[in-house]
Amino acid sequence: MDLIHKLAEIVGAGNVLTGADMGGFGSDWTKKYVSVPLAVVRPSCTDEVSQIMRLAYDTRTPVVPVSGNTSLAGGTYAQDALMISVDRMNTIRAIRPEAKVAVVEAGVILSKLHDACDAQDLVFPLTLGARGSAMIGGLLSTNAGGSNVVRYGSTRGLCLGIEVVLADGRVLDMMTELHKDNSGYDLRDLFIGAEGTLGLITGAVLKLFPKPAAYATAMVAMPDLGAALTLLNRLQIATGGGVEAFEFMPRSYIDTHLAMIEGAKPPFAQSYDINIMVEVAAIAPRDATPLDDGSIPVVDHLEQTLADLMEEGLVLDAIVAKSDAQRRDMWKRREDAGEVALGRLPHVNADISLPTDKVEAFLARMTVALAQVDKGATELCCAHLGDGNVHYTAFPTSQDPDQHDAIIQKVEDIALDLGGSFSAEHGIGLNKLPSMERRKDPLALDLMRAIKDVLDPANILNPGKVLPPAETSQ
Repeated sequence: MDLIHKLAEIVGAGNVLTGADMGGFGSDWTKKYVSVPLAVVRPSCTDEVSQIMRLAYDTRTPVVPVSGNTSLAGGTYAQDALMISVDRMNTIRAIRPEAKVAVVEAGVILSKLHDACDAQDLVFPLTLGARGSAMIGGLLSTNAGGSNVVRYGSTRGLCLGIEVVLADGRVLDMMTELHKDNSGYDLRDLFIGAEGTLGLITGAVLKLFPKPAAYATAMVAMPDLGAALTLLNRLQIATGGGVEAFEFMPRSYIDTHLAMIEGAKPPFAQSYDINIMVEVAAIAPRDATPLDDGSIPVVDHLEQTLADLMEEGLVLDAIVAKSDAQRRDMWKRREDAGEVALGRLPHVNADISLPTDKVEAFLARMTVALAQVDKGATELCCAHLGDGNVHYTAFPTSQDPDQHDAIIQKVEDIALDLGGSFSAEHGIGLNKLPSMERRKDPLALDLMRAIKDVLDPANILNPGKVLPPAETSQ
């Protein structure tokens, strides 16, 4: 209670939540990791975060940072820990169109930043299904990916500078707006993707881009994923690298989406095994300005590429969006993936990264491997095919955790054999600790632990996440 009293002195009693007032803070989006935090404290500025961390450091109180709480890997599990929510630190400090940067606090919701940029004819291109609740601090802490990585890269590549509060309360100001700064180790990248285990991100300088003047969006049915990559590569040439999204949804995903989502419509009049949602964006007036006949060049590029591939037998069917409503329907089909993939139990969820030309081989081998582990299990996937990120879900026939782990190990075996990674964009949290222990280079783990020991010697920052304990690692 003395700790709660001191926290109230820092942020005000109304911003220290305990008991029933903590509400939804006790679980993430998956509802798999349920905990009872010691308290939830809601600072309004970096100085308050600094004071809270000094108090936590002095009292050796474990701290779990939380943003939008849309984690899928147990990264915000906080049993008996102090949760620091950045939801009140939600100011967009500046949008500077000439420099194409946004200076924001960690609690800014992604969709709010999108709206603010849109008003300046700019975009912050990170987009994902949880954009209405996900916050910048959490997106940076997990190095979020999303659907536009194929053109713009992941969150790390969209960030110029950050502000971080360290475990002992010191504030590391790296809020640079520079695109080049070769003055020693890049400390910024240590904290991006560290899931709050090295410091608490409180602010960021983000890259912005010109708002596209026109989009060309389509659903395309193809005979195989090799043909899909041919489409991607030809479109990149035809549009000068204008492909923003290239999303794969197999027949099983489409069928499940139709069964689960009210009002869902099929993408085509008949069913196909390979369904691709592609979006190309045009910035240059020559590609976005309507021609005399009303057509738009970027749409013409897409339609002509699809027509050429159809003549070659590499496209089976295609529908190009003719309205914003039709485009939104195509995007919603893909953005419903969380509900589609995780909406029934039991499930085993994997988020892996592969070379783009190895996705088809992974899926074929995984179908065989799953039947070996659990003959009655079913599977479902979707993928950011443009960057090789596969979201794979198995639905086993039992709740047996050993069987679930055996499935994950098959995923790891095949992904790593194909040159991939067991983690792409959802983070490690608690969920992938066994994978880290089994698969990560032991030397890499030792170096990570050494960094953790220097920056958080008392091990109070999101303890137990990301790094398996040294004594149990192989």
